[in-house]
Amino acid sequence: MSNRVRRDKEDGRKGWAMAFVVISLFCLIFFAARGRFQAPVSSQAVSLALSPFQQAVAWVANEIHYATSAVWEVATLYEQNKMLRNEVEQLRGINLQANEALAENERLRAMIGYEHSVRQFDMVAARVIGRESDTWSRMIVIDRGTASGVQEDMPVVTPQGLVGRVIEAGPNSSKVQLILDPRSSVGTIVQRAESRVTGIVQGDMDNPTMPQMVNIPKNADVVEGDVIVTSGFGGIFPKGIIVGLVSSLKNDDGGLLKIGVLESAVDFQKLEDVLVITASREAPPEPIKPPPQTPGTETDPAAQQKAEGNGQ
Repeated sequence: MSNRVRRDKEDGRKGWAMAFVVISLFCLIFFAARGRFQAPVSSQAVSLALSPFQQAVAWVANEIHYATSAVWEVATLYEQNKMLRNEVEQLRGINLQANEALAENERLRAMIGYEHSVRQFDMVAARVIGRESDTWSRMIVIDRGTASGVQEDMPVVTPQGLVGRVIEAGPNSSKVQLILDPRSSVGTIVQRAESRVTGIVQGDMDNPTMPQMVNIPKNADVVEGDVIVTSGFGGIFPKGIIVGLVSSLKNDDGGLLKIGVLESAVDFQKLEDVLVITASREAPPEPIKPPPQTPGTETDPAAQQKAEGNGQ
């Protein structure tokens, strides 16, 4: 039993001694490899013998150094990349806001220029704040109402052409019926001097983006590309506002009249700002007068009374 205890103690001392030697050699080789320790001349043989181990330890140390440096560089690059991405997103947002402001500025400038160029109208600028669209109606909601002088049946335009008319006016908002609405009815005329054919423009349920000009005589001088403007008939829409261009022509169901399919002057998909015509200083169209009555005919009240008196 005592021999075993003695043997265990000796083995423990040997293990500690071996560990001390290994650690000492490792430190010696490591610092020598790093250039921090110079062996004396008398130990050159030992250094030569330990050279392979020294090179191995130096290689491991260098690899660890390179690995830690690479990890640090990757982490640094990741943070820099993250910061750059955030800056790019911020610049992109600023650019989008600048583009939106520029587009709005161009629209408002065009509207102001149009308002100043059309002296015969008083106008109120409005912004589109809502849309209503179904099979039977095409409408928008604008942010101006009676508080701004907007009333029902006032025309709504843009610098490009006719939009529609106000059908409901509240204190601070109004509903506008577009010319694309099937229930809309706009008196129009061909702008070309050689034609001057009149008709009615209304929306088409089968083609909601392109209004149509109806009631065109079959042999009327209307061709593709003709510019269609308001005729001024009806007392709602002033004369001469562009409605659109004739895109194609077709016969109606009865075959007695033609229908002109129009490409509207206004891009309703991009409609954001409009002008409401609150007053017009142009002369309204003359009302239709009945034909003059000839005295002595049955249409003359005095002659009719006289005839009735003679009959009695």
